[in-house]
Amino acid sequence: MSDLIFLDSAGSSIPPAPVVDEVVGHLRRETEIGGYRAAAERRDDLEAGYGVLAELFGCEPSEVAFTDSATRSWLTAFDAVPLAKGDRVLVTEVEYGGNAVPMLRRAEETGATIEVVPSDRHGQLDVDALDLDERVKLISLVHVPTNGGLVNPVNEVTAKAREVGALVLLDACQSTGQIDLSGTDYDMLVCTGRKWLRGPRGTGALVVRDDVRRRLRPRLMDHSAAEWTDLDRFEPRDDARVFELWEFSVADRLGLIAAARYALAKGLDVIEAEVGERARRLREGLAALPGITVQDLGERRSGIVTFTSDRVPPMELKDRLWDDGVAVTVSQRASTRFDMTRRGLDEVVRASPHYFVTLEEVDQALERVSRTR
Repeated sequence: MSDLIFLDSAGSSIPPAPVVDEVVGHLRRETEIGGYRAAAERRDDLEAGYGVLAELFGCEPSEVAFTDSATRSWLTAFDAVPLAKGDRVLVTEVEYGGNAVPMLRRAEETGATIEVVPSDRHGQLDVDALDLDERVKLISLVHVPTNGGLVNPVNEVTAKAREVGALVLLDACQSTGQIDLSGTDYDMLVCTGRKWLRGPRGTGALVVRDDVRRRLRPRLMDHSAAEWTDLDRFEPRDDARVFELWEFSVADRLGLIAAARYALAKGLDVIEAEVGERARRLREGLAALPGITVQDLGERRSGIVTFTSDRVPPMELKDRLWDDGVAVTVSQRASTRFDMTRRGLDEVVRASPHYFVTLEEVDQALERVSRTR
């Protein structure tokens, strides 16, 4: 509906027209000449996409791999990290459920341990509490959690990890597209296209630093990740595309590249400032409403704003707001069990205003929360 106040870019945002045009246009071209020929026409554009994402992430094109989701990116990267009995994997209290499950599963298989790093008084990872030794092989670091507005410190964690040779896998699903990542230090990064980047669903990316890639052992490889050189031999690629699969949606990948170009053209610093302004306005307005509790933690805040009502359960409040033309969602305990359990929360309403939401719409949303709570 045209008058919808959309506050769910942390879930799946609204793609801009150039992204939609790119996806739909390519699908139409496939109906005219078939998928192979249509892809061949866009070979140069697909190749250029590695440079576009490299600019977005502040890395080299050789360090970029395209995937079909952040989940695929994360599983691929994590599965390639060598683990054995006695090895340690550190996670934050805001670890995402989609990451926690495969970590626990692999711990069962390998004998490695999964250990939670405590948060500081602001709710973010306590850098001083990092217990590091040579047995720590990986730190799984969620940059911005799905259930709240904090931004975890990345560069400080990576600097300490390097002292013991541990790798840092950065989950940037909720930061890519709303926070400028160009100065962020990490070993591997995963992201999705559908959230703040405003790309199509079914798209994602994986960044693996060149010097780190040689320490990894990718297991899911096909004939695009490696060349079949003889009857009993193969040669893996010497770039991040060793983590890619041959089959993918060309239309969606072109859409993701268009979304990255769109964000870069607007300016990542501009986006971060405008998202921050809207989130602050919403957060402060909610805090002023009787019966509403803002649940965000962190010294530095993102564009995600979470809250609860002392009268209306989160799921019911979300449904009422949707009926009143405000798109929000609910984050549940299963998505961030460590953090939500520690704080005694089962669910929170999650609002995530992007830069295309006007300040007037933020104020209208606050008025509707006030009459719905």
